Amino acid sequence: MSAIDLYNAPSPTFADKVAHSLALLQRAVSDYPKLTQASSLGAEDMVVTHLIHMAGIQSGIFVLDTGKLHPETLALVGQIEQRYTRSVEVYRPKNESVAKFVRHHGEEAMYQSMDLRKQCCDIRKMEPLARALAGKDGWITGLRREQSNARAEVADIVQETGAFGARVKISPLVEWTWGDVWHFIAQHRLDYNALHDQFYPSIGCAPCTRAISVGEDFRAGRWWWEDEKAKECGLHVQSIESQRPQAA
Repeated sequence: MSAIDLYNAPSPTFADKVAHSLALLQRAVSDYPKLTQASSLGAEDMVVTHLIHMAGIQSGIFVLDTGKLHPETLALVGQIEQRYTRSVEVYRPKNESVAKFVRHHGEEAMYQSMDLRKQCCDIRKMEPLARALAGKDGWITGLRREQSNARAEVADIVQETGAFGARVKISPLVEWTWGDVWHFIAQHRLDYNALHDQFYPSIGCAPCTRAISVGEDFRAGRWWWEDEKAKECGLHVQSIESQRPQAA
């Protein structure tokens, strides 16, 4: 059974959510012209890429290739470029930083402690993200409130300050359900990560992602050996002060 067969179940307000997401993107780009999408190449981000296309806005798309992604994930870069006839910017960690970290801590350092796992995320994700966002007014993400307790209060547009400087974060899917995401994918015949068909709802680096079982939390397959409250790599962790909703 495919992920579409399993999850395609739109909410009663699905059409309104799509309209709101498109309007949000169109309003946001008028205030913040230099936008870019941070795509993890998961189901939500494939939807966001298509919404950007439908909205007709000018926005870049970038991917953080950590060096630890599944081949099924990386395969989507070419599929996006072919479908939308546009380039996807790929940012990779600095080779010397990765080599030094692996030399001192090994390839499986992420399993040894949360501190080492976060250092790995810093090298492979956070530093490349800073380069990807340099000079941008804001970034577009696939965050949804339903994804986890930590994201339950996410607003559709917030002004962030912190590690990446001051810029806006736009999340057009905050109110969407998992069923909405998959209905949109089916409706528009979007490509998606083949791992979703193997019960991987949330997909990150290969060593830090596993399939989930029936009844498990959406993000249970991410860093499953750690405390349940720490299921973030740092990309979307900001101070409470930075999470003030902004009018687009």
